[in-house]
Amino acid sequence: MLVVCVLLSLGACRHVPQTPEAGVSGWHDFQGTWTAAGTRNIMRFTGDRRASIATFEGSLVLAGPTRPAVGFRSETILFNDTATGLVGRAVWTDEHGDQAFSELRGQGNTQENTIEGTFIGGTGRYAAITGTYSFSWKFLIENEDGVVQGQSVGLHGRAHLDSSQAGSGTGGPDA
Repeated sequence: MLVVCVLLSLGACRHVPQTPEAGVSGWHDFQGTWTAAGTRNIMRFTGDRRASIATFEGSLVLAGPTRPAVGFRSETILFNDTATGLVGRAVWTDEHGDQAFSELRGQGNTQENTIEGTFIGGTGRYAAITGTYSFSWKFLIENEDGVVQGQSVGLHGRAHLDSSQAGSGTGGPDA
């Protein structure tokens, strides 16, 4: 009877992780919220056409049983032309300092837009990351001095991690 009680108590104390541990290969589906603030400079063309360059810093909080991590710090640089769309680059840095790099493309205006991200590599456990994510962006603050703040709407995606590449340091940006 004592053996049964010990085995039952050990089983009850076992912790089941909610997120994949570092080095877990495979696909990781996620949803989340991205919030960021920064600056935007706008150049006006003829008519209603505008071009802008923006930089943002912020954070991402991810959800889902297979999310690649719970949270990231983010840095983003964007170029947007109302006639041709948005292009940009983003770096997500997790709590261990590992980074995931992505390219951004988008269409729309400040009220209705769709932005697609494509993972192109990273550092540490994200060295060989691939996959995509998408969201819309909602500006919460836009002032005439170029200060902007916003958050994602409907952020969701899928990332593939390859643990055989983790820690190699490959995929980093050229300085």
